[in-house]
Formats: sequence, structure tokens, C-alpha cells
Amino acid sequence: MKLQDLFRLNGKIALVTGGGRGIGKFIATGFAEAGADVVITSRKMENLQAAADELKRKYGAEILPIACDISKESDIDLMLNAVKNKFPRIDILVNNAGATWGAPTLEFPLEKWDYLFDVNVRGIWILTQKVANLMKQQGKGNIINISSVMGFRGSDELGHPAVPYNSTKAAVNVLTMNLAVKLAPYNIRVNAIAPGFFGTDMMAYVNKEEFKKVREAILNVVPLNRIGGEDDMKGVAVFLASDASAYMTGHVLVNDGGQLAR
Repeated sequence: MKLQDLFRLNGKIALVTGGGRGIGKFIATGFAEAGADVVITSRKMENLQAAADELKRKYGAEILPIACDISKESDIDLMLNAVKNKFPRIDILVNNAGATWGAPTLEFPLEKWDYLFDVNVRGIWILTQKVANLMKQQGKGNIINISSVMGFRGSDELGHPAVPYNSTKAAVNVLTMNLAVKLAPYNIRVNAIAPGFFGTDMMAYVNKEEFKKVREAILNVVPLNRIGGEDDMKGVAVFLASDASAYMTGHVLVNDGGQLAR
């Protein structure tokens, strides 16, 4: 196969959760640009429709927006039924939908701890199990989980006052490796991307003057001295989704500007 063909996604159907904005939209953009048709989901249909309209206009791909709360199994079932009615299969699943919530560590409420695990771990597991069963019937599939560099380390209170978040992403890392082993007999690959700081809506607050010290603290721990953007994410995602990474499974690919190395 020619090198450029290894990275093509023509004829593939991808499902990207949290695809209406941020990292999920970056990934959906890369997939559409590489030739895939894409299902994007999130809780807010307004964001999804705007993203779908933009990607259709730019790349001519078929983009299906579906509102879905990934923490609710009933929502997942309704979303998957809508996908089945539109497309014959799911070739690529990207588990990107996630949540964070900040509060001082010694005052962090238990209900928010449970909420983060419900979205960031339980939701991924429920959707992955259902889609993996479809992929088993298809004879192959490709699953990409979105973790975080925080899943490998602790974080200080000033820059990241969300104590359960790191643990949820560490769980995603190990789940990725475990599923890679268990699903390999069905020709299903499972990898993860662990981003560092990216320019998403979730990070937009650091551009405000009152958070100048937080932004400076972030840049001080990133050797490349910048926050990641769309191009930094979509290329990595297309690599893992394509035949260019056909011999990779069970890997957590860190994409953080060197933060973890420091």
C-alpha cells in the first residue's frame, strides 16, 4: 500500500462522542478531511448541528449529529439505534466525551466525584461494550479512547483543582490496555490518546486577564511552550484510526508538547 493510502479513511464510518466542540471536533474534522463519514454526539444539539454543517460544507462528508448524554445508558441505546438506521456499520469509535469539575480537594463533594466517574469511565465502558459487539459481528473495528496526561501524574491545586479527574483518566488508560488484549481475537484494536493542554472551550478561561498566572503556570510545564491546537490533534487521531497504525493496539499515545517528559 502506498504511504498516502495508509492514512486515508475513505469509506469508513466513525462515531465521535463529544464531537460538537473542542478535541472531539478536532478529531471529527480530521476524519472528515481524511474521507470518513462521521457521527458526532454530545448533550447539546446546537453545537453538534453547527459542527455538522461546517464539516459538510468544507469536506463534503456525511455528518450525522445526535444528541446523547453518555452517562445515561438509555441515551446511548437511542443514539446507537439512530446510527444503525443511517449507516451499515461503525468502523471507528472515539470515546472523547468527558467532564471535569473543580473544587478544593479537601472540600470536594462526593456526588461530583461520582459524576466524573460516571461520565469519564462508566460511560466509556457502556458504549464501548455495545459497539465492540457490533464490531465483533463485522469482523474488525478500531476504538480510540481520549485519556489525559493527567492520568499519569498528580496536579497542583492552582492549575487543576479537580481531584477525581486524574483517577478517571488513569482508569481509561488501563481499560484501554485491558480491552486491547481482550478484543484482539475479534480483530478490534484499542488505543488511546492522552492530550496535554489544548485550546478548547474548557481551557478558554486561561486567556482571561484574571487567570494570567494560571496560563503562565501551564506554559512553564510544557517544553514546547504553547497550548495544542486542531492540527496537533487531528493528525494523531487519523494516524490511530487508519491503517498507518495497523500493528498498534493497547497503546496510550501521549500528545502534550513534552509536559509528561519534564
